[in-house]
Amino acid sequence: MQRRLIALFVAAAMAATASSCKRDGAPATSTAATADALKTDAALTDWPKVESAIKADPAIEARIKEILAGMSLRQKVGQMTQSEIKTTKPEDVRNYYLGSVLNGGGSWPAMNKHAAVADWAALADGYYDASMATDLKVKIPIIWGTDAVHGHSNVYGATIYPHNIGLGAAHDPALVEKIAAATGKAVRATGVDWLFAPAVPVVQDLRWGRTYESYSEDPALIREYATAYTRGLQGTFADDGNAIASVKHFLGDGGTENGKDQGVTKVTLGELINLHGAGYFGALGAGAQTVMASYNSWVDADSGKDHGKMHGIGELLTDALKTKMGFDGFIVSDWNAIGQLPGCSNASCPAAINAGIDMIMVPDDWKAFIDNTVKQVESGEIPMARIDDAVSRILRVKLRAGLFDDKKPSANPHAGKLESVQDRALAREAVRKSLVLLKNEKNALPLARGRKILVVGKGADSISNQTGGWSLTWQGTDNTNADFPNADSILAGIREAAGEANVTFSEKAEGVDVSKFDAVIAVIGETPYAEGAGDIVPADTVGHSRRFPEDLAVLQAVSGKGKPVVTVLLSGRPLYTNDLINLSDAFVAAWLPGTEGKGVADVLFAGTDGKPAHDFRGTLSFSWPGVACPGPRAAGKDGAAPQFARGYGLSYAKPAAVAQLPLDDTKTCGVATVLPIFERLDAPMFALHVGSGKELQALGADLNRTLEWPQGKPLVRVRTVQVNTQQDAKEVTWLGPARLFSRNPSRNNLAAMAQADAALSFDVSVVQAPTAKVTLAMGCGETCGGEIDLTDALKTAGTGQKRTIKAPLKCFAARGADMAAIDTPFAIEANAPFAAAFANIRIVAGAAKDADALKCD
Repeated sequence: MQRRLIALFVAAAMAATASSCKRDGAPATSTAATADALKTDAALTDWPKVESAIKADPAIEARIKEILAGMSLRQKVGQMTQSEIKTTKPEDVRNYYLGSVLNGGGSWPAMNKHAAVADWAALADGYYDASMATDLKVKIPIIWGTDAVHGHSNVYGATIYPHNIGLGAAHDPALVEKIAAATGKAVRATGVDWLFAPAVPVVQDLRWGRTYESYSEDPALIREYATAYTRGLQGTFADDGNAIASVKHFLGDGGTENGKDQGVTKVTLGELINLHGAGYFGALGAGAQTVMASYNSWVDADSGKDHGKMHGIGELLTDALKTKMGFDGFIVSDWNAIGQLPGCSNASCPAAINAGIDMIMVPDDWKAFIDNTVKQVESGEIPMARIDDAVSRILRVKLRAGLFDDKKPSANPHAGKLESVQDRALAREAVRKSLVLLKNEKNALPLARGRKILVVGKGADSISNQTGGWSLTWQGTDNTNADFPNADSILAGIREAAGEANVTFSEKAEGVDVSKFDAVIAVIGETPYAEGAGDIVPADTVGHSRRFPEDLAVLQAVSGKGKPVVTVLLSGRPLYTNDLINLSDAFVAAWLPGTEGKGVADVLFAGTDGKPAHDFRGTLSFSWPGVACPGPRAAGKDGAAPQFARGYGLSYAKPAAVAQLPLDDTKTCGVATVLPIFERLDAPMFALHVGSGKELQALGADLNRTLEWPQGKPLVRVRTVQVNTQQDAKEVTWLGPARLFSRNPSRNNLAAMAQADAALSFDVSVVQAPTAKVTLAMGCGETCGGEIDLTDALKTAGTGQKRTIKAPLKCFAARGADMAAIDTPFAIEANAPFAAAFANIRIVAGAAKDADALKCD
């Protein structure tokens, strides 16, 4: 029965893909190869052998043996180590035989956000020269990896393409192949030779904050795109723009329960193979040389067996991927992911290496990792054969990619050239093809040129909002339009199409007489986020208006005034938007279009002849929810069909009426068991501050800034560090009396949470133990609040050790805090000397009953 159900699911997915791709004006995609490989009439029951486009070469294999024979254990472990450029100087590469470096999101040469393309290439030369200056018998060139996930998006001035979800809506593998080739050329221009792409998650729950990384909920389309992307990026390493591909994240990252990042994927083996494995069949078949392991765990839904975190599952990493599928490249771990395995830390993890991880991403603790791993091999905890296999795989990829050709990164014809990181015409084409028209009543679109247009909404003149996460900075935050030269906002595109004099922009539409205009364009949507910060918790709705009430307000200000309202939604996922759609005459899902905002206006406006210059070609690659609390794949209550099914999309050539949509005023999707306050970034509607007396300063969203406040005579120093995962914590050094606190301008009623035995929970890592009193407080206005003494708990936590503090809400209530009116749910007050890092601040129901919770006395 299971086999039959999986077969039906895959067959239906493929049929939907084929159907959605054959509309007039849209290219049809071939699914024949997918159908053959996945055997949709009888779904796969085990991992298939995948024939790679890059075949084994006896000459390369002989060279590997020769090089390996001349290496010491420490040199081999160095090759298996990947460090971050912020913690790695070129001489470190020479002294420690490092095999790889990477730049994380928000990491640039000399930590200069505006570093030039030539600066990147110069640093790449420095690392390369150091790798060729070791005392190894055969010099092994270093490899540099980067997250160029929608163009070379870390680089100032580079073209940023639509995120994957938008490309999925285009249903155009040839377009994806061109973008991959352009991205490869861009990274080679900066001296980088390895991309952590393509991402191939098959997202099942749009609550996941990384839904935008997925092309579709359809495995057949993802397989096809993975093939095209790998072919365009990597080719056969014959082109100067080719770079090494890394298909990610293995395996099941898009299937976690409730869409929780790094959560638990509870599926059968058949679903793991046929659904979540689809992209790997395509990418590996096209020759992808590396695979990145995933943070998520796997629980077999058939047997109930908990296999644990992916980085430790040898049954998948070695038995399935390497042995059964025949993958002969190497597996790289994700950022400090080894530290999540039982018995491991960021600097030590035999379990991950023994399970099949070949190159270990150790951004900061790489020196200790090398020492620890050498000792673990010498003790027999890690077999020498496993080390030799890992290094052989790394050497194989470097040899195949031509890194041993004795050429500096700057010798590449694209190196240092700004024009090589740009392809604005291609990006603009991608924007046009990705737009999905959900509604178009009363011929609101296309808009005639020369009409008087009122433009409203926070997304209209924000390149940051239209590029989203992984854009110059990791979370895509702390950027302005000035950070994106060679880019255009959507507003710029509207002004060009309608004529500068015909366009008035008012972000909030305050005090504007709508009757003076011929039409209104509202550009609204999500604000930037990346993993972790983008998750929507299970108890919350997926209603856009609940999270961004300002967008509902601006539409209410212009709707119903007798003028057509055209709404453009910027988002990294489908969302419940029935209220917004009802207020709009036309509604366009623009996803996260990247730096070429003019591509949006290309489709909204008619040509000079009054006819559409470009039609809408995009169709949904994800189902669109019609209720505030949808299930997986946007299903409604009791499995009801979504508001708009995958494959839906109107066009000028084929319009259709959309009636008033039913409204769902559900405020919550269940009992709130967790109230997030700070998780990498501020959780809506809270904001972290530092302060003293009545003076205060919001920390903001910049993850790369060190704040010293106040200027002149600082009382605190704050920087972003890691406690659990990348850049998830705020390290505060007290230089004088001050407080760190989170505040919501509105009062929060936490009475029900208090009755549910909730606790204020947060992770803390003490850097310097306090010598004076430290208090933890919850506040309800200037004259209301309660505090507890945290000094002993921090002193006994141990320097450099993470401890989770759980302070029962009832303790604060007993000391005067009104649980029905809390505006400051977290406040630490201290004096110098004291320093600690704080992460994962939240209120958790039931946590007050935990054995390690603080006692009220």
